Amino acid sequence: MQSTLAYRAAGIGRRLLGSLLVAGMLAVGGLAHAADGARKTAFPGAQGWAAHTPGGRGGQILRVTTLRADGPGSLLEALRTPGPRIVVFEVAGVIDLGLREIRIDQPYLTIAGQTAPSPGVTLIRGGLVIATHDVVIRHIRIRPGEGGLRKGAGIDFDAITTVAGARDVIIDNNSLTWATDENLSASGTRFIGDTPEQWRAGTSHRITFSNNIIAEGLAHSTHAKGEHSKGSLIHDNVTDILIVGNLYAHNYERSPLFKGGVRGQVINNLIYDPGQRAIHYNLIAEEWAGREYQTGLMSIRGNVMRAGPSTEDLALFMIGGSGDLDLYMEDNIAVDRIGRSIPQIGRYTTAPIRLNRLRRAPVLPFGVRLLRAEQVQDHVILHAGARPWDRDDIDRRIVANVIEGRGTIIDSEEEVGGYPVVPEVRAPFVEADWDLDTMEPLKELPRRPPPA
Repeated sequence: MQSTLAYRAAGIGRRLLGSLLVAGMLAVGGLAHAADGARKTAFPGAQGWAAHTPGGRGGQILRVTTLRADGPGSLLEALRTPGPRIVVFEVAGVIDLGLREIRIDQPYLTIAGQTAPSPGVTLIRGGLVIATHDVVIRHIRIRPGEGGLRKGAGIDFDAITTVAGARDVIIDNNSLTWATDENLSASGTRFIGDTPEQWRAGTSHRITFSNNIIAEGLAHSTHAKGEHSKGSLIHDNVTDILIVGNLYAHNYERSPLFKGGVRGQVINNLIYDPGQRAIHYNLIAEEWAGREYQTGLMSIRGNVMRAGPSTEDLALFMIGGSGDLDLYMEDNIAVDRIGRSIPQIGRYTTAPIRLNRLRRAPVLPFGVRLLRAEQVQDHVILHAGARPWDRDDIDRRIVANVIEGRGTIIDSEEEVGGYPVVPEVRAPFVEADWDLDTMEPLKELPRRPPPA
């Protein structure tokens, strides 16, 4: 009896201690959010190794009330605010970043572009750099463009990129076009530390790119190297990256490119009108001088590639450079402009690399429901990009051209109508209309009617 009472007392003590520890964690925002994220996904349908990030869940609601780039009520003020936060919008229109990269270095952030009144928010003449952890960005449009600069000016922007220190990041349902570097990338320093494990920990990891429109990277524009129409660069040693359900359209290369030692999965994407390469892998020997090459891992499943007016001779997947690769490919479709099959695998290297074709598929990342390739085009067309229920004219044009087999790689946004001109629209953010844990609406959002 005594031992039973002692056990119960010890149990009560443990529960009390646990409660105190939880209370302590709640007092320290970051730890509390990490614990919360272990129980919930970021939003319904979140996928990949980053799916359980809390983002800004439970933090303060920061309202964007102005289209000015800086100052009270601006997006930049919200991004720079420390602590867990959810950024919502009480204004719609165009935010001119003034030829700047905006660095996000405060963790536990959700940008909820779905909360803006119609037609949503577009950022121009700049991009976002994510240099922290636990970030969710949804339903915004970023269109850097040439920004009025001369050709070859050497001032270049990704629409969004992650860099060293970025982890547990989800970029979902955004529209990323007209970048002068890459439209969407996962990057960072290649070699932080002395071991491969340290290299992988030091650069971007646990990243999801899902359901985005990644299109019309500018070719002969402001980049100092000349041609630079690129979709997504996944930099050396990035690990646990999922690229799923995206529309890549009119990018000369990198739809996506995995560099040396990258480990990740490319699933159910629609790639239209690539130039000389679509999906590819390349470890560049010069960049790895003095270090042991790491074997990459790519799982490429259920993707569709359709050639367009800009497409040259290519294969769906191509390998270049010098590093070995473990590769799994299954149920991918690649066709030319009249539906004839294009090769699945090609090379643009003469180095003695080993392409190890895996017999067993790597385990699907969390939350991924693999579609058959024949289902992918309709699925991506319906769901990709910012606010697919309320697409702007630029996204509508891109999607229509994909459907009709039109369009081409461009050198400037001026070739397709230039930066958007959108009147400012205001509407209050009503918390009762939203699930603040997931930032999903509690009632159906109004859909913009299709064009006449």
